[in-house]
Amino acid sequence: MTDKTYSSKPAVKDDYTQDPRRNVEFSHAPRNYGRWIAWIVVLLIAADVIWAVSRNPNFEWHVVAQWFTEGTVIKGLGVTLGLTVVSMVLGVFIGLMLAIARLSDSMLLRRLAGLYIWFFRGTPLLVQLLFWYNMSTLFPRVVIGIPFGPQYFSWNTNDLITPLTAAIAGLALNEAAYMAEIIRAGLLSVDNGQGETAQAFGMSRGRALRRIIIPQAMRSIIPPTGNQLISMIKATSLVSVIAMGDLLYSVQTIYNRTFEVVPILMVAVIWYLFITSLLNLGQSAIERYYSRGTRRTLTNVKRRQTNAEEKAAPIINSPGLARREDL
Repeated sequence: MTDKTYSSKPAVKDDYTQDPRRNVEFSHAPRNYGRWIAWIVVLLIAADVIWAVSRNPNFEWHVVAQWFTEGTVIKGLGVTLGLTVVSMVLGVFIGLMLAIARLSDSMLLRRLAGLYIWFFRGTPLLVQLLFWYNMSTLFPRVVIGIPFGPQYFSWNTNDLITPLTAAIAGLALNEAAYMAEIIRAGLLSVDNGQGETAQAFGMSRGRALRRIIIPQAMRSIIPPTGNQLISMIKATSLVSVIAMGDLLYSVQTIYNRTFEVVPILMVAVIWYLFITSLLNLGQSAIERYYSRGTRRTLTNVKRRQTNAEEKAAPIINSPGLARREDL
């Protein structure tokens, strides 16, 4: 039998309260000096760029201030905003119908929606605008009737397709193709059990979409939709090629008279930046609204972790309890 020898000398305990290097009360995250240096470098570069642009006489900032709120520019800005709102609303509505068709059980609806998305995503927006504007060269008259049968209504294409209607049709139909895929992805992000549970409670498929599935999908739909809205603001500048008096077309008519190209273009640039900045703020607010459930869950988890750490702190710092180092 092997004898075990036990030392009667008491174990020496470390004084955690006196040594700040080992006391958790004085612990902190390591200082990231590299991040501070990166911030300083970026701020210096940004300040240098701002100083160079603001002091450059070739920008002619006094001309920018002169034309910034001119009537023609403000009118073009109103046209740009109007086109954006109308085209985006129509694009979202048509895109929602296409997304539902893509997810339907009918093969015919799936094929037709896929064909629409393939065509409008595969052709440039500028080409589509020119096509709508020159529709009368292909179809001089617009006819409604029975295929290969009698015609009931007929209009002159030039009377229907004006620069305004061509711009709205081109922008809205092109946007619908992209919104269809965005909405479809958002609907697919919702668990299938949500729809099955709604149908088990007697809800129709349409009501389950309105009341259950779409509200949950909005959290995934809102961010890319906000990006599409910002892209739509800038895409409206393409309608200037069909003589639509938007913001870009308005500044083009001005610098064609004054030959001050750069400062007049800076007027449009500043307006575009101002509008997109406001849209970014609105997008952030909507995202916070639809993600409040997720944020609340994360906040509760952090709060529970903090409470658990606070409750464990007295136990860890209690002098009467044995520590692993003391054994």
